[in-house]
Amino acid sequence: MAFEGLADRLQHVMNKIRGKGKVTEADVKEMMREVRLALLEADVNFKVVKDFVKKVSERAVGQEVLKSLTPGQQVIKVVKEELTELMGGENSKIAVASRPPTVVMMVGLQGAGKTTTTGKLANLLRKKHNRKPLLVAADIYRPAAIKQLETLGKQLNIPVFSLGDQVSPVEIAKQAIAKAKEEHHDYVLIDTAGRLHIDEALMDELKQIKEMTKPDEIFLVVDAMTGQDAVNVAQSFNEQLGLTGVILTKLDGDTRGGAALSIKAVTNTPIKFVGMGEKLDALEPFHPERMASRILGMGDVLTLIEKAQAAVDEEKAKELEQKMRTASFTLDDFLEQLGQVRKLGPLDEILKMLPGANKVKGLNNLQIDEKQISRVEAIIRSMTKEEKMNPDIINSSRKKRIAKGSGTTVQDVNRLLKQFDEMKKMMKMMTTMPKGKKKGFRFPFM
Repeated sequence: MAFEGLADRLQHVMNKIRGKGKVTEADVKEMMREVRLALLEADVNFKVVKDFVKKVSERAVGQEVLKSLTPGQQVIKVVKEELTELMGGENSKIAVASRPPTVVMMVGLQGAGKTTTTGKLANLLRKKHNRKPLLVAADIYRPAAIKQLETLGKQLNIPVFSLGDQVSPVEIAKQAIAKAKEEHHDYVLIDTAGRLHIDEALMDELKQIKEMTKPDEIFLVVDAMTGQDAVNVAQSFNEQLGLTGVILTKLDGDTRGGAALSIKAVTNTPIKFVGMGEKLDALEPFHPERMASRILGMGDVLTLIEKAQAAVDEEKAKELEQKMRTASFTLDDFLEQLGQVRKLGPLDEILKMLPGANKVKGLNNLQIDEKQISRVEAIIRSMTKEEKMNPDIINSSRKKRIAKGSGTTVQDVNRLLKQFDEMKKMMKMMTTMPKGKKKGFRFPFM
């Protein structure tokens, strides 16, 4: 995830001051020197760093902090609050027009992932907000742009409005809005042309589209991996068009995170969404407070809960809980749970969202082998229905057949059967516990 280096550095600094019974101005000064270096290394804008350090220092050496019962904790609270404020303070929601459709202009340079992000945003609006979006192919210059958006629309089952590459983008946008009104679409997402760099012709065209469509949102899509360049691009687009929001792509990559920490302060434009992966559902609303918590190693339980709610089928979860209580949980049920866990995203990222995860030694370098989960799935799928229902019947010849069918070894099959047996024993113990003690228990994969 982005911010990994910055998170490590800041958590190290915070841990030094966390448990201190007494904090002096000299302690705060030393801490802020390290914070300043950590932010600069993360490619945060120099002026932004200077202002941030000044604000934290002024608050951290105040009487109510230094003379409090837990000064170390109070200083960390100040850092978290200022870090949250730096990234925008609170989640900035997408606009909703008083009279549909809500028009959203998607702008940006080539290579930032604008067209894919347009598709992801349409998908998020439909799935999470129950909206009916229309995608508009207004990039007539890049040969594959129209085709790419049409392919995305087909994958997502979301309509795409296109007039080919011989009609002006302004006319395409105009006709798209008329079509959206006619067919009762409540969002129109216009995928505009990008360039390799900002030029006058690009800006003039975008201004004309803005003038004609009167958009409710103008979102700039920028690649988080470009660091300070992303901030410069945001500044230029904002000066010319008056942006209403920024969408940062590739925030899950190996980036230093400086763009996310600098954009709001430099342009006064909020980051509204972040791209957290290649999949078409990997676009999330940006929550500054949650991101600040993750950077400081305090976890991000709210995002984890939201991911679980989106991924887990509530009816199936209740059904599985009942099976656990009656000790009728099968390998088929276990396979289904693995699938639901996978929907949450990479397991190492999920673990890092848990509070206190930063204190678990080696977790930052933890690489969970997704292939291991695939092997478990392959083993179970190589079993007969009867074997999945009653693993006790699996003798040595059956194990050889299962191993061969799943491309694994007999030892792998034995290991899975042993773990499953232990898990069932644990479930049985939990169901026989006194009511108060088992309250709140959930099988780890639920």
